[in-house]
Amino acid sequence: MENRSVRWIGLAILVVLGFIALQPYIQDRLYSASTPRPVEPRGSLADYEKTTIEIFQRVSPSVVQVVGQVGGNAFGQLGGEDAPVQSGSGSVWDEAGHIVTNNHVVEGANALAVRFASGQTGTATIVGTAPNYDLAVIRVTGMKLPAPIMVGTSADLQVGQAVYAIGNPFGLDQTLTTGIISALKRRLPTSNGRELSNVIQTDAPIDPGNSGGPLLDSAGRLIGVNTAIVSPSGTSAGIGFAIPVDTVNRVVPELIRTGRVPTPGIGIIAANEAAATRLGVEGVIIVQTVPGSPAARGGLRGVDAMRGQLGDVITGVDGKPVHQLSDLTQELEQAGIGKTVRIEINRDGSKTTVSLQVADVSQPRE
Repeated sequence: MENRSVRWIGLAILVVLGFIALQPYIQDRLYSASTPRPVEPRGSLADYEKTTIEIFQRVSPSVVQVVGQVGGNAFGQLGGEDAPVQSGSGSVWDEAGHIVTNNHVVEGANALAVRFASGQTGTATIVGTAPNYDLAVIRVTGMKLPAPIMVGTSADLQVGQAVYAIGNPFGLDQTLTTGIISALKRRLPTSNGRELSNVIQTDAPIDPGNSGGPLLDSAGRLIGVNTAIVSPSGTSAGIGFAIPVDTVNRVVPELIRTGRVPTPGIGIIAANEAAATRLGVEGVIIVQTVPGSPAARGGLRGVDAMRGQLGDVITGVDGKPVHQLSDLTQELEQAGIGKTVRIEINRDGSKTTVSLQVADVSQPRE
């Protein structure tokens, strides 16, 4: 009787071990998806998804890739594929073929090509540049262009509202990124020692190649032109900047009409804000004055490097305080070229006022 029980127990153990050994094969046979799986209906898209899709479908045809060749005299000549190129984005501004982009995208290029979302390409010429605003207008002719992007305003933007950027990061055309407005009224240095004021900060990923592309609101309107990122690696780190559309809408028509934009100023080269902070100085430190400029004619003094002496520090314009360069440029722009302003300065610990006429400092001087 005991032998029979032992045999039954042994047989049961063998059956269990056999089942364990065969389990992977049984599961593979019974449960493997060897045929296409049925598609589950997803239901309706969320409202924010519909908005994003609609914006991209409507606006993306009007966003272009801008490629400039540096060196050589034409694409495919004097360097061919090895010739240095710089790439960015742009957007259709009007039905005459004008395209808005960044100045640094086209700067130094002697040949420009534009590629549309449709795959169509054409050559472009520079209509005008505004380095002080990092804006440029180029033009393509002989082609039917997509509709211009609707223009909004940057005057009523709010931190936290949704934004959309379309461009060509790293040459990957027709890329959409989304985010929010992270901050407003930022300052952004440009060339010639100036600063842009009221710049839009966004966390929408902006990478090399996005420069010159549009920043849009949830209505698909242009609210800015993407221009820069802040990142040690050169890739998006959640801090990007865009030139506000109200500035763009003022500068671009002037570029189309005359090819340049008068720049109100008094003709100074200013120290950066970090230097003023280190020295414990509040205001704009004059490093030097431009020969023949209103500042030079008015006797404003720059830094004396030989003696290690600080020059004049601008602390106000027409009674309004000046804390940094953007305050000064904003007041001079509001005054306008040809107007006389009272510049309040701190000189050797004493306060004084000098009356100067605002001039067009973008004009070369003898």
